[in-house]
Amino acid sequence: MIEFRGVTKRFDDGTIAVNGLDLVVEAGTITVFVGPSGCGKTTSLRMVNRMIDPTSGTVLVDGRDVLTVDPPKLRLGIGYVIQQAGLFPHRTVLDNVATVPLLSGWSKGRARTRAAELLELVGLPAELGRRYPVQLSGGQQQRVGVARALAADPPVLLMDEPFSAVDPVVREGLQDELLRLQAELDKTIVFVTHDIDEAVRIGEKVAVFREGGVLAQYAPPAELLARPADDFVAGFVGKDRGYRSLSFVDAAGVEVRPVETADEPGGDGRWRLVVDADRRPQGWRAPDGSTVPGGSLYESGGPVRGALDAALSSPSGLGVVVDAEGRLAGVVEARQVLDVIESRRG
Repeated sequence: MIEFRGVTKRFDDGTIAVNGLDLVVEAGTITVFVGPSGCGKTTSLRMVNRMIDPTSGTVLVDGRDVLTVDPPKLRLGIGYVIQQAGLFPHRTVLDNVATVPLLSGWSKGRARTRAAELLELVGLPAELGRRYPVQLSGGQQQRVGVARALAADPPVLLMDEPFSAVDPVVREGLQDELLRLQAELDKTIVFVTHDIDEAVRIGEKVAVFREGGVLAQYAPPAELLARPADDFVAGFVGKDRGYRSLSFVDAAGVEVRPVETADEPGGDGRWRLVVDADRRPQGWRAPDGSTVPGGSLYESGGPVRGALDAALSSPSGLGVVVDAEGRLAGVVEARQVLDVIESRRG
């Protein structure tokens, strides 16, 4: 558990970066700090591992005031992931990941074995361990950064806008990977972002900071979207917060029905779904015979927002539903999804 008790940070020029922060990050959860630039979210994060010391107040990790712990010793127990990974360019990927275990006194062989295990854990093939950071894509570098932060198995993981420098598709994949790892490893994670969509997607609780380093609201994502504390929070989470809140509503009642596929006989003049040999969707065959890209796919059992998005983004007006292996399960109609959403309000 991480606690901020009346924490203020005032810099030498008089700037107050964090002002009277009271907040508890529960053990084994992902807490996201979000807010506009200059609101104190990164400063708050960096006070946990003493990259910055508070001017007043107390920061505790597992009940210990961080100011009573030698900074290098403190940091060995806290993983730290930053934007653009911060890898050592002159070391191989494997040696980058092995850095913290070696600093902790592990033998080189044991540290490299641990590094290889972690590369697999974050979804990177073993052969990448021999490469240098410059030979990796941005997304791969970020995975290496996560692996390095996990190398000594720290109970706490700090992540400072780790995915902001990659494209949206890679970013979503990295978010999924983080959620998968958390389900397996159960770390106490503090994650900083300026993106409210990212915050509500991965956070179990979200702390919204306003300018001046003041905590505006601290709540689970569904509560934050449904009941913003004030006009600032309402404006920050956006006018479309009602749509975002559908991420926390299950799709019970949404009908998944069969759909004709392009390899089936007959049906000229109708939209047909193109699938491969494993029944994985590839796009749509339009009534004029042309093939067009499909919309987003909705994995069966997910929140109702995914079902609605699949239907609205599909050129045919039918949202494609897939199972956990990505195989076709059927389709949903936007009108029926909206009817289900409306019925929940009643």
